[in-house]
Amino acid sequence: MDTTAPKSVARTSSRSPSREFLMIVGPALIAVGFAFWFAYQFVEPAPPESVKITTGSKTGAYYAFATQYAKSLARSDIRLEVEESPGSLRNLELLRNKESGISVALLQGGISNHEKDPKLVSLGRVFLEPVWVFYRGEEKIDRLAQLKGKRIAIGSEGSGTRALAHELLAKNAIDDSSAQFLPISGDKAADALRNNEADAIFLVLSPKAKLVGSLLRNPDVKLMSFSQAEAYTRIFPFLAKVTLPAGVIDLPGQIPQGDVDLVAAQAALVARDDVHPAIVGLLVQAANEVHAPGGIFQRVEEFPKAHDPEYPMQEDAERLYKRGPPFLQRFLPFWLANFIERTLIMIVPIATILLPLFKIVPWAYEFRIRRRILFWYGELKHLEKEVLDESVVEKDQYTKEIMQIEDAVSRIPVPLHYSDKLYELRSAVELVRLRIVGLPDQAI
Repeated sequence: MDTTAPKSVARTSSRSPSREFLMIVGPALIAVGFAFWFAYQFVEPAPPESVKITTGSKTGAYYAFATQYAKSLARSDIRLEVEESPGSLRNLELLRNKESGISVALLQGGISNHEKDPKLVSLGRVFLEPVWVFYRGEEKIDRLAQLKGKRIAIGSEGSGTRALAHELLAKNAIDDSSAQFLPISGDKAADALRNNEADAIFLVLSPKAKLVGSLLRNPDVKLMSFSQAEAYTRIFPFLAKVTLPAGVIDLPGQIPQGDVDLVAAQAALVARDDVHPAIVGLLVQAANEVHAPGGIFQRVEEFPKAHDPEYPMQEDAERLYKRGPPFLQRFLPFWLANFIERTLIMIVPIATILLPLFKIVPWAYEFRIRRRILFWYGELKHLEKEVLDESVVEKDQYTKEIMQIEDAVSRIPVPLHYSDKLYELRSAVELVRLRIVGLPDQAI
């Protein structure tokens, strides 16, 4: 007579509560790990502690504005490193070169576009830069075509002024073969005009610049009023027509003496397309603080604006212009709001997996317990059938089998609320055991 325990009995009885726990919770933990990995794919890394912006010379408006941006970002514990440069063309070169470390730049309108630089995006047009054309002589000049044959200071190499002057003069059929271009700008260009070493100069400066006020007060120097200003705005979408009102520079001195029509380039805050979204938000907010109050050529809240004819708007920047700062950043410090926003992005996909797990894991555990109890009911029923059907009584074998079943049942790990089912099974085992005990010791 084979007294070896059935494999199913041995296997089931060897299952410990800890193994049972691992068989249920193990797959759940793997699912949770996958949920975290999956959610992480949608989370932006934490914003960098510092970012670099390139501007212009330290005496120019670009550098001054960027310095104000830096103060705004500093309140959010982000360091904006402001670097000077010869001008917008150099700024563009630095943005194109990822190795330069430059992520953002202030660029003069009209020097590039998305077709030439597909990796650049706009954070908005931030202010107007009037084009000042000062000249000397008795002849009144109100059209650029009148500068043919003259000595013209168009700006230094690498400057946005030079690029813009070239473009405007070219539309008037003026190039270095029909005029003498002088590669000087700023104070050098103004000195050349005062000393009669230049007939006209191009400047792209803020109306608050000392150099502009000095030239406007010089009786030997005149400011050109663009009679074709409207035409230039139609030809060049990045230009706007502006008016310098009489007396706005000096009311008692009536400077200028009359209204002067000018064209102005719209300066843009441009970034690489891989700039961190949180940095984009802070820069847009900083630009709004600095430029929204308006100025001589722009009304209150006219700038910055989410429109750029040359570069596509960065999505987060455009959203910020339309809806304002994110909800949490209106009430919480930047670092805390950013942390919560990033956490929420992770919670959504994680919750999508965890919530069903909270229902599935207990159900799966109870299903296994219920199945194991039903398994032993099956084994018990099979043994009882053998006891009733056998013509030859093998009492010793039945006794060993019922003891094995009884031992296995006593080892079944069950939660407390399933104890009644276990005790019912044990009662059934006892009933079959009593029936075996009542068998005769030898065949009938």
